[in-house]
Amino acid sequence: MTDLQAIVEEIHASLSPRRGKGKVADYIPQLAHVDPQKFGMAVVTVDGETHLAGDAEEAFSIQSISKVFMLTLGLGKHGEGIWKRVGREPSGSAFNSIVQLEYEAGIPRNPFINAGAIAITDLVLAGHTPKEAIGEVVRFLRYLADEEDITIDQAVARSEQATGFRNVALANFMRSYGKLDHAAELVLGVYFHQCALAMSCRQLARAGLFLANSGTNPLTGHRVVSHLRARRINALMLTCGHYDGSGDFAYRVGLPGKSGVGGGILAVAPGKASVAVWSPGLNENGNSLLGSLALEMLAARTGWSVFGA
Repeated sequence: MTDLQAIVEEIHASLSPRRGKGKVADYIPQLAHVDPQKFGMAVVTVDGETHLAGDAEEAFSIQSISKVFMLTLGLGKHGEGIWKRVGREPSGSAFNSIVQLEYEAGIPRNPFINAGAIAITDLVLAGHTPKEAIGEVVRFLRYLADEEDITIDQAVARSEQATGFRNVALANFMRSYGKLDHAAELVLGVYFHQCALAMSCRQLARAGLFLANSGTNPLTGHRVVSHLRARRINALMLTCGHYDGSGDFAYRVGLPGKSGVGGGILAVAPGKASVAVWSPGLNENGNSLLGSLALEMLAARTGWSVFGA
């Protein structure tokens, strides 16, 4: 039997000398203050076991990992109709590129780049005030993780609001094409707050566990999405979850995953486990440098790659 705890501890120990490598996302001023030495790992299996190493209990800003949960919410509210507003193809461009958005007449390439996530947030906002939508997002994450202390880091949200000029441009650009139903500032009010969700690796792994278990959270028994929907969300994570580094991540790790510029990565081993890693230093694609290496090592040691052991 595989000793997962030993594997997680060995990976953490072997990579710890490289803590601090990579570049912290300092273009969001509040994230520039995060200690680059932080490094945590959490594996939660579909059998309910939890394996932790390092800073796995410390909350961090999940940033774009929130896009997975917003997509889940959007699909729940609007079904397959959301694909009229956003595509399902890898972008091949930077996560905040406006060039591709203009070329494709305001329809974002996928829901995991910034423009696509803003489009999904616009759909989730339907019928709500921004405050109500933000509350719904927090409640949904608490429901998924089965933990009540998940919150939004208001300092990060304010920092994003003050400096998110590119996102403001993306939202207004889509609005000019008639691709947003709400005013850009309302949508962005929700978007900046969802990105500022603060969660630990352990909480994040728990929240993503439904994707490893055919749409049902095995910890609570709650059916979150159908088996087919879980499979499709995983497929998008595999092909689009790491910006223009998605192909390389699939090649090296072989697991559906979603990264965030806060240094976190959520990865899914279907039928096996949900995994969350956190190390603030980013590689050239904006993905956690140590986190990516840790997941590559974990997939190799466990044989969990979706492409075979």
